Amino acid sequence: MRHYFETEILGANDKPILLDVRYTEQLSRVQAIIFVHGYKGFKDWGRWNEIADFFADNGYCFIKFNMSHNGTTPENSHDFVDLEAFKNNTYSKELADLNSVISWFNNTDQINSSHVRKNGAIVIGHSRGGGIATVAASRNVRVDSLITWAGVSDFKSRFPYGREFDAWKQDGVYYSYNSRTGQKLPHGFSFYEDFIANEQDLDIRIAAKSLVCPHLIIHGSEDEAVHVSEALRLHRWSSNSKLELIEQGDHTFGMKHDDDRPMPVPAAQMIQRTLKFIKG
Repeated sequence: MRHYFETEILGANDKPILLDVRYTEQLSRVQAIIFVHGYKGFKDWGRWNEIADFFADNGYCFIKFNMSHNGTTPENSHDFVDLEAFKNNTYSKELADLNSVISWFNNTDQINSSHVRKNGAIVIGHSRGGGIATVAASRNVRVDSLITWAGVSDFKSRFPYGREFDAWKQDGVYYSYNSRTGQKLPHGFSFYEDFIANEQDLDIRIAAKSLVCPHLIIHGSEDEAVHVSEALRLHRWSSNSKLELIEQGDHTFGMKHDDDRPMPVPAAQMIQRTLKFIKG
């Protein structure tokens, strides 16, 4: 029988992180996977629940969570209702959130240690979450292996530049359109200021070069949001990495939100190659 529960922990600035956990109770001492969502993402987007069930049924404890400042709340975990939190988000806060989840997993009594092995986890990050996962894995000895799905190789290049940057600095906020919800999502200028203040610590290239754990890089050949060249860079920097390119795979490997079709072929290939890697 698959065991499932949701719980809350404190994240950056003492804002709540909603997370969920699932594993098969008949198994013993299985390894944990911690999943990190990406930009404008949340833990229950698209097929993440189906994918979590897949790994639980294949002998893993799957943990996924909403970033404390991703705009959702524990009461509204699927909607961007806390735009003030979204406005005040930073890469540093997301890194702190992931480290809080890793720490919680290794210390919690909410997960039965006879079923799930503690003191180490596999970390999977999608898109921007891949960058956060890479930085965390480079410093956290409790990360046994790293997997990036359509992961970014750089944070700085994603900020506005030129006149758009000047307007952001002057106004203190710029807006990013979310085509799924029709919302204009705000970014405070503190997002950029925090990155500059912590640029060395948030440098994905430095992090990737210092990784000692095994690293699987999976990327779609047709990714329109994070070009496949970023996967090639990560592979070049990360000396203990393996690169898997998914032909015809886009940024979400064919997955969409609120889609009841069978699992898209690129996504199925992504999770099967991930399973092969972690079992090997």
